[in-house]
Amino acid sequence: MTEITLRIEAMGRRGEGAAHHAGRAVFVPGTLPGEQVRATGEGERLALMELEQASPERAAPFCPHYGRCGGCQLQHWQEEPYRAWKASLVAAALAGRGIETRVSEVIDAHGAGRRRVSLHVRRLDGTVTAGFMEPRSHALIDIGRCPILEPALAPAFDIGRALGTKLGDCDVAVTSTMTGLDVSVRAERKILAREHGHLAGFVSTLKLARLSVNGEVIATAAPPRLRLGKAEVALPPGGFLQATLLGEETLAQLVLDAVGKARHVADLFCGVGPFAFRLAERAKVDAFDNDRAAITALDAAVRTTPGLKPVTAETRDLFRAPLVPNEMKHTDAVVFDPPRAGAEAQARQLVRSGVKTVVAVSCDAGSFARDAAILVEGGYALKRVTAVDQFKWSSHVEIVAQFTR
Repeated sequence: MTEITLRIEAMGRRGEGAAHHAGRAVFVPGTLPGEQVRATGEGERLALMELEQASPERAAPFCPHYGRCGGCQLQHWQEEPYRAWKASLVAAALAGRGIETRVSEVIDAHGAGRRRVSLHVRRLDGTVTAGFMEPRSHALIDIGRCPILEPALAPAFDIGRALGTKLGDCDVAVTSTMTGLDVSVRAERKILAREHGHLAGFVSTLKLARLSVNGEVIATAAPPRLRLGKAEVALPPGGFLQATLLGEETLAQLVLDAVGKARHVADLFCGVGPFAFRLAERAKVDAFDNDRAAITALDAAVRTTPGLKPVTAETRDLFRAPLVPNEMKHTDAVVFDPPRAGAEAQARQLVRSGVKTVVAVSCDAGSFARDAAILVEGGYALKRVTAVDQFKWSSHVEIVAQFTR
């Protein structure tokens, strides 16, 4: 491979320095705008060989695995330009759809760290290892500690290695809850019934709240529970929740502010109810999600939580069957927080409805901008856009936007 000298011109949307060479765009991980570097490789993504001229914005990474681990991309960038770049990702996506607007300064929602982690467990040369893959690779880095996780998740990698001794190659998701660590394993092999007893022993020896393997609960010492507003909710095995506790609280407060004095709110793609329970302290809520286990958990918590306005919870695939205008005729505000694919079908129904306020929450700037354009073209005004950084030192950004008419 030939080494080339590049001047990094900008930061790409994946968190890699961008430059041009021989008439084409190339990207170099670990570099910053303004830097001169030597790089090598084939295709559009190159490898950094030498940093010839460093940017004054460069920072010293705090993790010993940084650069080899595929988890973080941007520990080498100082805080102020890094946050400005994250806001620019949202603004650029909207501008690409013809929407020019100011994105509020990025809110840092890292807090105490990420409260969930997914790691890979593999047996390599007779040794069980647990960690993350190298960037764009299947090479596994064995990790003892990850400094961006909540302190409660410090044992996660040892837990992964212990489970790997019995289960072999697997992926292990560990979530920090009020009642302890919830561990959900996706094993590459089928687990036999006679193995359950031995696996159940890990719950006590590893001090877990619950252990599930391939979707089946093996043993529970203490049902994993979350505090969502006034409610305590039982987390389903493998259930989704926001990456950090501060991230959840920040997004929820932005949603509450944007909904304002609405008396009847539809919470779409509601999950276990991080918004629904807080909204229900002041408004009637209709909650929808295609995850039956999440809806069951939400509904059960509604029944045991005093001081809420009426809440209905329904399992529904909003991609295939979005709410239609007639179903929203008594709704003052709609909140949607879809997966990365966005809420295109629902946005098209909203523009046909009489709903006055729409609050869009998104983890993907591209699908958010597409949905925003549908709403704006349909008569809504984009009033406010806020970027939230709970996936710190990565290229991911959360977005909360208010649309009114």
